Amino acid sequence: MLDNPKPDRMTPMERLDALMAGNPIDRIPFFPFALGFCAQNVGYSLFEFYNEPEKCFWSQVWTQEQYGYDGFPQYRYANFGAWEFGAEIDFPRGEYDMAPKVIRFAVNSEQDVERLEVPDVKTAGAIPLYMQFSKLQERYGLPITVPCGSPVSRASNICGVDLFCRWVIREPELVHRLARLATDFILQVVQYWIDCFGTERLVAADGTHMEANNLLSPKQVEEFAFPYLNEVHEKVLAMGVKHFYTHFCGDQNLNLPLLSQIPMGNPGIASISPEVDLTTAIKFLGENCVIAGNIEPQILQTGTPQEVFALCKEAILEAKHSAPRGYMLMAGCDVPIHAPPYNFYMMKKAINDFGWYDK
Repeated sequence: MLDNPKPDRMTPMERLDALMAGNPIDRIPFFPFALGFCAQNVGYSLFEFYNEPEKCFWSQVWTQEQYGYDGFPQYRYANFGAWEFGAEIDFPRGEYDMAPKVIRFAVNSEQDVERLEVPDVKTAGAIPLYMQFSKLQERYGLPITVPCGSPVSRASNICGVDLFCRWVIREPELVHRLARLATDFILQVVQYWIDCFGTERLVAADGTHMEANNLLSPKQVEEFAFPYLNEVHEKVLAMGVKHFYTHFCGDQNLNLPLLSQIPMGNPGIASISPEVDLTTAIKFLGENCVIAGNIEPQILQTGTPQEVFALCKEAILEAKHSAPRGYMLMAGCDVPIHAPPYNFYMMKKAINDFGWYDK
């Protein structure tokens, strides 16, 4: 006998608004972190998804309608900052291309760093695509995401991770210059979004992949990443933006005592990868952030439906009542585009079975 899902007592936006306001909600939100999966789901290519904001937007809206999940459409990819500072990128075209990739970095030498300047935030790289997408968010009454990103993650996109890591050891002043330029660029982008949309519905979206401890040590994070990331968060919040939605990518367990000092808004949303367990994330980030994560994307793609369901059940029961500002079920990184649709549905089924709050 098939189980009948319980009817929602709130709409997705009512649920999200209540959660961010600290008010009771009917169930744990399902905020899947699904981008390219949505394109695949509705028959768009990833080239279309990342190159045409309308298709990017509607593929997410339609997939949300189909599966009944929460959250809101977003335009984002990890290499933001590369194209904007002059790199050459390529949108995904082949079977194994999952997202835009850099094919020629903007910076390859010390001289390139010295010549580099902050680009025009209205025309640089993907900014016009982000802006078109944000206008769709505005038109349909949704939260409006402004692209931020941690400065060192954006800096590493300018020169490439390999060169960035070498410079951390051998030429630290170059790393600081790149991080300074990235910081100034991010702050100008945020001001551009505020000029266009105001602050009431803005959510600052960033990711911290370069801070992962398999790339930088905690000491290096403290020296090169923390000052600039903290500056961005403090200044953006001072501009009137109320919430940061930050993806702490990869293994950041050793960074959390430091990163927990960074202001995230009231509250922020902290998205965590599978390498960070929920108990640890709640300990360091839960007082000021809604915790989101940390379902293993590999299991979403290659696991059985039963394995996906069990993993989601475990996460829900672990965080449902222990996260002070709330918990959202989310993949630990972008849902793989070839994840079986039924595995994706298992995330929603786990919420239906275990995610409700009793009145």
